[in-house]
Amino acid sequence: MKAFLTEVAEDLLERFGEDLQYTAIIFNNKRPVAYMQNHLARLIQKPFWSPSFFTIQEFFALSSTFKIADGFSQFFTLYQCYNELARSYGEEIMEPARFYPAARIILSDFAQIDNDLVDAGTIFRQLEDFAIVDYEFDYLTQEQQDFLKGFWTSYSEGKHKKQQEQFIKMWQRMPELYQNFHLELEKKGLSTIGNVYRQLAEGKSGNPDFIKDFDRAKLVFVGFNALSRAEAKVFSRWQEAGKALFYFDADPYYLDDPLQEAGLFLRKNLQQTGLKNVFEQVKDKIRSNPKTVNVYKTQGQVAQAKVLEGALQKDYPLLDHPDNAGRLALILADESLLLPVLQTIPTHYELDGQSKILHLNVTMGYPLAASSIFGLADLWLSIQAQLIQGAKETVYYREVEAFLSHPLTGINEKQRGKIQHKLLGEQLAEVPLSRLQGQKGLLELFFRKVNSAEEATGILQAIFKRILEQQLADKSLRQTEADLFVAAIKELNRLHDSLKAYLPQLQQSGDLSFVLSLIQKAIQGISVPLSGEPLQGIQVMGLLESRNLDFERIYILGTNEGLLPQSSASPSFIPDGIRRAYGLPVLENQDAISAYMFYRLLQRSEQVSLVYNAQADETNTGEPSRFLRQLEYESGYTFHYLEHKQSIRTEMKKAVKVEKDAAVMAVLNKYLEGEIALSASALTTYINCPLQFFYKYVAKIEEPEEITENLEANYIGSILHYVMETFYGELRNSDPVVSKEAIAAKRKEIPELAVRGFAKVMFDNESHQVVHNGMQKVVLAIAEEYAGLILDYDEQQAPFEILALEQRDQVEFAFERKGKPYKIKLHGIIDRIDRKNGTTRIVDYKTGSDNLRFSNLEDVFDTNGNKQNKALVQTLFYTYVFEQANGLKGVEPNLYSTRNIRNEGTWFMEGKEKTKLNGERLESIKTEFLELLRIKLSELFDESMPFLPTENEAGFLYSPYLTLCGL
Repeated sequence: MKAFLTEVAEDLLERFGEDLQYTAIIFNNKRPVAYMQNHLARLIQKPFWSPSFFTIQEFFALSSTFKIADGFSQFFTLYQCYNELARSYGEEIMEPARFYPAARIILSDFAQIDNDLVDAGTIFRQLEDFAIVDYEFDYLTQEQQDFLKGFWTSYSEGKHKKQQEQFIKMWQRMPELYQNFHLELEKKGLSTIGNVYRQLAEGKSGNPDFIKDFDRAKLVFVGFNALSRAEAKVFSRWQEAGKALFYFDADPYYLDDPLQEAGLFLRKNLQQTGLKNVFEQVKDKIRSNPKTVNVYKTQGQVAQAKVLEGALQKDYPLLDHPDNAGRLALILADESLLLPVLQTIPTHYELDGQSKILHLNVTMGYPLAASSIFGLADLWLSIQAQLIQGAKETVYYREVEAFLSHPLTGINEKQRGKIQHKLLGEQLAEVPLSRLQGQKGLLELFFRKVNSAEEATGILQAIFKRILEQQLADKSLRQTEADLFVAAIKELNRLHDSLKAYLPQLQQSGDLSFVLSLIQKAIQGISVPLSGEPLQGIQVMGLLESRNLDFERIYILGTNEGLLPQSSASPSFIPDGIRRAYGLPVLENQDAISAYMFYRLLQRSEQVSLVYNAQADETNTGEPSRFLRQLEYESGYTFHYLEHKQSIRTEMKKAVKVEKDAAVMAVLNKYLEGEIALSASALTTYINCPLQFFYKYVAKIEEPEEITENLEANYIGSILHYVMETFYGELRNSDPVVSKEAIAAKRKEIPELAVRGFAKVMFDNESHQVVHNGMQKVVLAIAEEYAGLILDYDEQQAPFEILALEQRDQVEFAFERKGKPYKIKLHGIIDRIDRKNGTTRIVDYKTGSDNLRFSNLEDVFDTNGNKQNKALVQTLFYTYVFEQANGLKGVEPNLYSTRNIRNEGTWFMEGKEKTKLNGERLESIKTEFLELLRIKLSELFDESMPFLPTENEAGFLYSPYLTLCGL
């Protein structure tokens, strides 16, 4: 079926012939221009003078002698005017950050008021008295008056709420603000596009003769639908003067049926406004062109794009035609689907055994917010916000690492490693800016603290320019990134000029934070068209961009209720009732526009595929658009419902098994030869998970060192061990017998010992001076509290004699493997050894979730069970080593678990009855421990038993080797 623009081109050529060059062809967007030029060239088939092409805003702007103010200029001008009004009323001025959200709404309301020629003074007037409605609005219909009365009832009954009073106060000032805003812009030689529309419609434009350039031919308006009052008035005037032609794209299906919302505005244009359609005989295209509609139901938002993988296969032959303009289009009712679509569509396709390039044209714009450029800018903005709000001179180390590893910074591996090594060596969780300022190039620029609004935009521009120049020099710059860089630099330059011109006083920290947020908003909205040919390949566009264009096959993605049509209107200070009374746009207008664009796409297409997300969540009902249901009910088309299910490839992971080959046994034999001693930690690691023992003690795979900003349990434990060792070490130097009074007197030194312990653990220097951040202070408080719990218990046990602290002992231990005797060295570092009432005690400090209770010793040694007790094994291990090394018996193992010591003491408890280990049972447990230890060692050194992961999930849940275990 012939495309709408082809019909327009044919009629224009027949109507104007060679005078076509004198016409001005006006569209509602730029996208149709290339298509119209193509249609004209194909029909004329020889060189010709092209007509002039405009968008409606470009064309109307010619009527004004003023320059159209950009968004920044409008905001700052409105801000100045608002605060001048506030001062005149004796009120405090508003900060720009607070005013910005309201300003966006006010500017939108002003634009709509101008577009629809509403009197600002009247609409914003306080309307509490219904008599005012009767007196001043007698020209309104009864329905419009009822809307006004219904709205104001809530304000006239009873006492006004605070927000209602503020709302009314704002309304009272709006007429004056509106006038002052436009006057202030005029002083600067600026105007808004809405005001340009109003001036042109009211015959007050500064350049009323701008259309004389086209007097020899006509003004041609193509494909318009919803018109503002200003547009309707101007169009009517030009039509009456015989200067304008209107080509409306319509179908009797919705035009002649008053119940069809898709024809709402066309009916208004033709019947109420009186505009004449050049195509007087509107063909019935929707009904006369029956088609099959494929409806794809997907589970998930991004899954909609995956439909294209298979569905497009049958459409690729369309792209093989030399002239494939208007063949295939992807319409995104939800524009957030752009990136998933781009990631799904292949770069090549197979046709007739040949691989061909798949051309893709995306003019809806690639968003900067989806690029690595925005990621870098967002990092910079985040850093600057922290520096300003926190009034500090340091940067969080992870943000330094994020900069170093960002692909755009160009930091080479050598420089990155050097900086990271320094940060790691000094454990700088907060990196002083002075350390970074000593660097050269981009690093120094990026971490420079801004001190003014003007400097903020300037530094970010400089960062972008430096990266752009570097990538140009390296020949690594891609076209899309180049376009995004240029667009971002231009936008920042506009903001920079606005800040300089309008608000030079933005120097305070609060205002600087606002400027940073303004920069983010400015660059976040940037998008650039991807390079492509608008007349070749697959066309990707939003719903608005599809106006005037026709395609053989169409895929509409995002056909969900709430998206098509949108279920929410733009925010406004003008209530819905007032908007209706004055004929301003309301939600139903938006529905009618969406319906028109949807049905218009059906008019000339041969095949339509609709895709929607059936997965309901907080932003989506999971329901298809009502347009789809309506079409199915009344069109007579054939509908095929297809449920798209994403295939999930699952690979069963096999648990890693490490055989004890010659290389492995060579390491294990070092234990048997006495070269390496087995520690308590190594033993508990093996019991917990043999495979983890292999990674840590045989393969010797170490965790990478990191800067530790939030000290983990093992660091807290190390600090506590330092505190307790130093505390009792100093007491022992005075008197090995520790009394309750001695403990109580020395407890005041715990905070200082904790600080020294922190420096020792983190920097291996107890005298290192540290300015502790918030989390580190919390850690110190925890260490002090744990020390206090231990000392509370020890005060109850005192007096006792300190025999040794952090004592190291090593003994030989015999076991058998396959009937052959072996020996291994057992090595232990014992936190504390003391004597009370003639009994020697082993003391092991623990800050974790270590438990004093256990079921039985066999369960404790069961690798695949869930009843292991690491603390028990370690304490019994230390007890055996100490007894053997010192020729003692009857040594008691004591576990000082800070989480349990207050309620359960320090004795291990066995079984359901929680029987404390003492006397004969303790000696029995020691004997049983040695037997189970021999069995484990026999297993460990058996070359026929591979290293396997534990079957107990808790055994590897937090393991650093989790990804290596195949689990």
